[in-house]
Amino acid sequence: MATQYEELNDTLTRFIEMQHIFFCATAGPAGRVNVSPKGMDSLRVLGPNRIIWRNLTGSGNETAGHLAQINRMTLMWCGFEKKPMILRTYGSARTLHPRDTDFDALNAEFPLSIAARQIYDVTIDMVQTSCGYAVPFMDYAAERDVLANWAEDKGPDGISEYWETRNQTTIDDDPTFILAPAKG
Repeated sequence: MATQYEELNDTLTRFIEMQHIFFCATAGPAGRVNVSPKGMDSLRVLGPNRIIWRNLTGSGNETAGHLAQINRMTLMWCGFEKKPMILRTYGSARTLHPRDTDFDALNAEFPLSIAARQIYDVTIDMVQTSCGYAVPFMDYAAERDVLANWAEDKGPDGISEYWETRNQTTIDDDPTFILAPAKG
């Protein structure tokens, strides 16, 4: 039932653009595998083998820590509406922090947010669709405004302090390089 592709086509890109949530999976060489739900207008398809997604400040920072060790990432979308389908993209990703040269240009692809922590520039090496017959029907109600309000209340200085106290290591105590100096 699964079909593999070398790249995204127009139909698969439209499917991604219609989804309100996607999931990101990463893992280091040891320790825990991380799977995170993502939303809030944080993903753009830039080409058949390129996706960018903006990671907003949150309680964990596993993706950055994992990619610093092993550069591999899987993104997944589920069709919760009429058409059942699961879509996965497999590949690698370049981690960009606000201090990095390309960050501002890619961040401009998204609505303004002071919570922007990283942008992952994903290179896709395989795409796979599968049936999704067991995925339940679910209706989209609305975006949550909790993270946006939290970030606004903290302000830029509070976000920086949060990165320093809560986002410098993964749950397995691996570095995330959130505050590391820019690469020369």
